[in-house]
Amino acid sequence: MTRLRVLVVEDSLTVRSRIREILASDASIEVVGEAADGASAVDLCRTLRPDVVTLDMMLSGVDGLVATEHIMAHVPTPILIVSASTNRAELFKTYDALAAGAVDVLEKPRGDEFDSVWERRLISAVKLVAKIRVVTHPRARLGALARKSGDPPVAAGASAVRGQYRLVAIGASTGGPAAIVELLRALRLPPSVPVLMVLHIDEPFGTHFADWLDSQSRHRASYARDGEQLSSVGGRVTMAPPLWHMTVEAGRLRLTTDAPRHSCRPSVDVLFESLARDCGMGVIGCLMTGMGRDGAAGLLAMRRAGGFTIAQNEATSVVYGMPREAVLLDAAERVLPLGDIGPTINELLSGAGGRTQ
Repeated sequence: MTRLRVLVVEDSLTVRSRIREILASDASIEVVGEAADGASAVDLCRTLRPDVVTLDMMLSGVDGLVATEHIMAHVPTPILIVSASTNRAELFKTYDALAAGAVDVLEKPRGDEFDSVWERRLISAVKLVAKIRVVTHPRARLGALARKSGDPPVAAGASAVRGQYRLVAIGASTGGPAAIVELLRALRLPPSVPVLMVLHIDEPFGTHFADWLDSQSRHRASYARDGEQLSSVGGRVTMAPPLWHMTVEAGRLRLTTDAPRHSCRPSVDVLFESLARDCGMGVIGCLMTGMGRDGAAGLLAMRRAGGFTIAQNEATSVVYGMPREAVLLDAAERVLPLGDIGPTINELLSGAGGRTQ
């Protein structure tokens, strides 16, 4: 049996030793190296070529963010961030690392207390991350593949009517931070058009994501507040807060703690289905990279209600799970490489009123 080869990067000797012991307890995993700092992690990636790196963000010298950037630029390897960072500045570094190509993030136990539940989560996360395809410099890859893997961003489709769309809805999961930033930077958003977004990111790591996203493009971003009118969030990106579903009812944002869908709260399906009911033909829905099936049924409901629906294509998705499920349901009017999604939405929004940003 071929075992997964893991490099453990952690500055605390106690924590590093425990992570090594946990991983070594699974017969399908081999810990091939350890590093206490980012520079050593980069060097060991080059020499050992592990299948997965578990990476702490707070390291001496070369920190976890810089190590991620170097690894993804020179020896792309699936990276699982294992971190206890919860303050705003440290969380921003975690988001930057996810945007730079790290695959997922797992909260480190408090006080170095490792229980059996966390141990199982670590092993499961390592095995999951190992299955994900990574390549050199995600942003360069996406730009290069965009023109190879799909149609050019020409007419959006016969059913599209320029200017009829009044709202953009986005759903994403694994690989989402980098893809969302790419899309938002390409988006020209009329002041009257809101962007509503659901991203799967577990607590405590979701706490400041909207603040970080606010700094990544020209578009202001914030978490939704219950009862806000859609008219008050035009020209902005409004996200579902961690652990809350976001819906639209009678032109207002609503936040609920209803049961998770597909083990997710917030759920993309919950948002998309509410938009199909409330906004009908006025919505552009976009389902992006992510594991699982959340959002596929909602995208189909949106298409049936007359909205324009887009799924990210396989070549530019870190994980072709959620978009694939939408394609199988025939929920997507267009399946596009990431580089074409922004221009297509811009075309659909042209004539929506007001000067674009």
